Amino acid sequence: MPTKPFLLGLDQGTSGSRALILDEAGQVRGYGYRPLARLYPQAGWVEQDPDVVVAGVAEVITEALDSAGCRPDQLAACGIACQRNTDFIWDDRTRRPIANAIVWQDLRTLPLITELAAWPQADQRRRRLGTFPGPYSSSMHLAWRMRYDPVVAAAARLEHTRIGFSAAWLLAAMGQPAGHFMDYSLVQAMGLYDFRAERYWDEWLDRLGIPLAPLPQAVPTAHNFGELRLADSTVPVLTMIGDQQAALFGYDCRRPGDAECTLGTASFVNVCLGSHAPDSDVVNTYFAWSLGETGDRRPETGNLQSPIPQGHNVSNLQSKVVHTYCLEAETAATGSAIRWMHEHARLIDHHTEVGPLAASVPDSAGVVFVPAFTGLFVPYNDTTARGTILGMTLGTTRAHIVRAFVEALAFQVRGILEAIKSETGLRVEQLKLGGGVAASNEICQIMADQLGIPLIRPTFTETTARAAALLAGLSAGVWPTLSDLPPIPGDYSTFEPRLSTDQRDAAYAHWQRAVERARGWSEG
Repeated sequence: MPTKPFLLGLDQGTSGSRALILDEAGQVRGYGYRPLARLYPQAGWVEQDPDVVVAGVAEVITEALDSAGCRPDQLAACGIACQRNTDFIWDDRTRRPIANAIVWQDLRTLPLITELAAWPQADQRRRRLGTFPGPYSSSMHLAWRMRYDPVVAAAARLEHTRIGFSAAWLLAAMGQPAGHFMDYSLVQAMGLYDFRAERYWDEWLDRLGIPLAPLPQAVPTAHNFGELRLADSTVPVLTMIGDQQAALFGYDCRRPGDAECTLGTASFVNVCLGSHAPDSDVVNTYFAWSLGETGDRRPETGNLQSPIPQGHNVSNLQSKVVHTYCLEAETAATGSAIRWMHEHARLIDHHTEVGPLAASVPDSAGVVFVPAFTGLFVPYNDTTARGTILGMTLGTTRAHIVRAFVEALAFQVRGILEAIKSETGLRVEQLKLGGGVAASNEICQIMADQLGIPLIRPTFTETTARAAALLAGLSAGVWPTLSDLPPIPGDYSTFEPRLSTDQRDAAYAHWQRAVERARGWSEG
């Protein structure tokens, strides 16, 4: 890469947008970040302004280029990782949004969940979709829009309307798409795609009233998605991928059994499976990444191949597609719960206080915090659960409550790991840890104590944007194969568990008692 020695990785997330510039050795040369505001038009509703998302990404790209001393024409390729289940809708002619994006944390679709349970094919959803479409799912957002938003419902039936996640919206707003594409991981995450058949599930679309035409075509993670316009230059976008799948790739977790946990706005646990996708009744099964080139499996569009930009090495785009799968489970509130403790409960003055405050007491003194602000996910899958703090006495301090919250992070991850072991027989022996919340040594140690396995935290934290850049470089031929990719830079911190098995089990049993009291609360 003598004339184009840099790669751009974008991570457009729920709480903010990041840009990373890597060189051919995999070293970070530039970085930019901007927080992203959310809108709350009604209780339980969460939205984002699509134009604000674009503006923030443009700013972080400029910041990253400036800090790297890099010109746009020195970028060999760009990769985009993005938040999932936050759906954007735009007009392909004007490249303007038709409505605000509904964020995955939105709860307006709760009534639809109960209604759809009576659908005769409802029991097929998890096996076909890989995940159970709860209120966070774009499938539910879009079904709600078709029923209650006449502007969007009318637009969805026009040939120039497009629906997708922020990766596709950014390319439309900031560049020139090669087609209406998203990679398999992102298309599946919409909750409309039969990932085993590799096509949209027609009966599910019909039941939800969602037309097929505006939906993106599923293509490999390594693909020509189009070009971004940056100043007077264009940069080929050769990767799109879901943010959690990107985190798994960016932590170098690419062998079956490798696992990582991201403590961000929510907590996500991802385990690499390899080329086999098992059935699961509790844990979500997703495409992790798909490398190679294949035509769309929808008979309506046929075998479409997008043109490759001239002058770019795209040899890795031409091989047969190979899918890698992962198991994934998430909790609903981590960073968002810390924000609640700061902004509403006033338990802390700054998010960095959580770890030291939790470690200032030896235990929670019997307090249990169930942060089910928007329900409980795996293994409970209870959208009616609500946030609960139990066990307080007149001697309870804010330190005890905050420690109970940190322990709850570990208890939720333990429930996920036990569900994975129960369903697949796969035991996770160690966990790579990342996300903003994991920056605290105290939080990592308390979690390791309660989980009973080593937690490994790399010094390098921007793994999602790193994965987007690495995959773009792989697609552009900067690195010939996966085995040629550079390792994650920097050192690691390892947190070994210190509690006995009996101590951990007693604390977890106490937590489970509290969970039972939190469940079903919104139905009472």
